[in-house]
Amino acid sequence: MEKKTEKETRKQNQNSLQSYKERSSKGFTPRLLAILLAPLVIIAIVGGVIWYLNSSNSVGLSTDDHIDITPTQIQEIQNIGQWEFLSINDEELIDTVSRGFFSDSELVRIYYGTVRLGIDLRQAGPQWLHVEGDSIIATLPPITLLERNFIDEARTRSFFEKGTWTDGDREQLYKRAYRKMLKRCFTPENIKIAEENARQQFMQFLRSMGYKKIRVGFATDRK
Repeated sequence: MEKKTEKETRKQNQNSLQSYKERSSKGFTPRLLAILLAPLVIIAIVGGVIWYLNSSNSVGLSTDDHIDITPTQIQEIQNIGQWEFLSINDEELIDTVSRGFFSDSELVRIYYGTVRLGIDLRQAGPQWLHVEGDSIIATLPPITLLERNFIDEARTRSFFEKGTWTDGDREQLYKRAYRKMLKRCFTPENIKIAEENARQQFMQFLRSMGYKKIRVGFATDRK
């Protein structure tokens, strides 16, 4: 077997090292670089999409607290007209005596009536329903009698009748019964109850229309 000299051996080692370097440099091609970088690019794209979606969602969740009410809506509410908030049933016993030379005449009658308290939205003032900032404000007309003829004359009857009485006499008893019934039912206490009922019901009504911050008051001029 032929022995290699030290010089030949060193040259062979150098050639092997050079060949390894060439093979290594040839293996790290642009195609291989693209394959290695592809996952990083995909991760960056996915991250960007997620960030965009999150930023879009945050914009979508923002709220607009601006509220408004149109003249048409106000007119539709005003067209409701009378709105009852308290009803009081009452009865009054009214009597009268007429002195005579030989005998006295006496008439006793019972009157029934229902006094209804509420508001008439057709009597509302200008700007009675308007928006201030993020609140809607309603200034309702004063509580009033919704029906002036509240005595039910069909139910009125004579409890006791002696002697002769004219239609004028019965009319005087009717007027006395009317005044007593009005005084008994149309009181500051009942007006306050009606106002509280009106406030609660009107606030509930506006909430059903979508409004959240609501203030309800009453005009001071009572009719």
